[in-house]
Parts: sequence; structure tokens; C-alpha cells
Amino acid sequence: MNNESMLKIAICDDEQPIRDYLKKLTEKCTDAQVHVFANGEELLSDPTVYDIILLDISLNRKPDSGKPNGMEVAKKIRETSDVIIIFVTALKEYVFEGYDVGAFHYLLKPVDEQKFMEVMDKAISQIKKEKNTQPLIIRMDGNYIKIPVNNIIYAENEARKIVLHTTNMKEETYSFYEKMEVLEQKLGDHFFRSHRGFLVNLQEVVRYDNANIELKNGDRVFLAKQKYNDFVTAYMNYLRKA
Repeated sequence: MNNESMLKIAICDDEQPIRDYLKKLTEKCTDAQVHVFANGEELLSDPTVYDIILLDISLNRKPDSGKPNGMEVAKKIRETSDVIIIFVTALKEYVFEGYDVGAFHYLLKPVDEQKFMEVMDKAISQIKKEKNTQPLIIRMDGNYIKIPVNNIIYAENEARKIVLHTTNMKEETYSFYEKMEVLEQKLGDHFFRSHRGFLVNLQEVVRYDNANIELKNGDRVFLAKQKYNDFVTAYMNYLRKA
């Protein structure tokens, strides 16, 4: 997974042991870029666009701290972003404040590892689901076109271009310049690179063998021998989540 496609997760807590512990748990449950902050000012000044922020809601609660507390940081973030915010707190009474900023969930200190994994799994699943509902934007014949990702059956390389085969009855195929590797990263986990020249939407698979994948529109695409085991694993995982 390249750096552009990796999840970006921020941890903001004013206690060093908590920061270290949350970072360790995060790296244990997902392959992500993890950035750690000791206060809200550092987090707010960071230009990185995060997918998930683990934020201590009781951050800098002392009146004379001179720094924004966790809730103030969250409200500032919400002015420009709908990033998933997971509050971490030692005090249950702070939990209800999270509703004001649309917090995804909260974790009580001391953070239980199993609970952490459950919450992070839900957050990551939501991110992937949202990614799969965002349209793919391509440039074809000088025009920018939005294509719903779920409408894409498969993509194939053809004469240095990519051809998208879709369920759109008006225009079933779209041809444009793009690298297959880049398209693969854009489309996410519901698509599988079955061959260097093919990228398949797993929801469109009807049946497969060790050489081909048959799709709902009747087309068959190549399944490289060395990709077979990975494809079966990816398809089974997709079916379990569908």
C-alpha cells in the first residue's frame, strides 16, 4: 500500500504514556500513517487531512493552561472537516459533550484493547464504505465526467488507455488516459486487480475458475495464476461484509 492510499490517523493527548499506548494499538489494528500530538494547537496547525482523529476530550481542562481544550479543538476541526473523531476520556460526564460535534464514538480510560479494536474497525469500515460511494471523476475528450463507482463493472487496459465497462445503458464504456495502478488506489477494496490489464468490481462477480472471472454482464476477464489465491481471499472477505 503506498503512502497516498494509507489511512491517516491523528492521536492528540497531553499524557505521553496514553499517546504511546494509543499509537501502539493503532499500529496493531491497521496499516496507517499515525501522527501524534501533545496538544490541540499542534494538531490544528498540522495541514494533514486525517481520516480519523483520536482526541482527548479532557485535554487542557485547566483554566490557566492557555491552550484549547479537547472540545474546543473538536469544534474548530468541525468548521472545515467531517473527519471521524473518536473521543478518549477518563471521565464519563464528558462523553455527552461529544454529541455537539458529531463524535463517532468514545473510549474510556484506561482504554481496553478489545474495545479499541472494535471501535477502530467500525470507523475504518465506514471510511471504506464512504470511499466506495464517492463518484470516480475522469477526463474524457476534454470533459470531466462523474461515474458512480458501483456502476463500474470492470476496467481494462487498451492501447495505453483505460476502458471502463459500466452498467450505464446510455454509454456503457468510457475510455481515458490513466495508469491502472492509480485507478486501483482510487476505487478501493471492492475492486481487485485480477491481471495487470484488468481491475474487477467484486460485486459484479458471478463465478470464477483458476483462469477467468465471469461477470454479471456476461464478460469474462483474465485471472492471473499467481493472483488466484489472493482473489479468493478478497472475494470471500467481500461476501462476508456485503
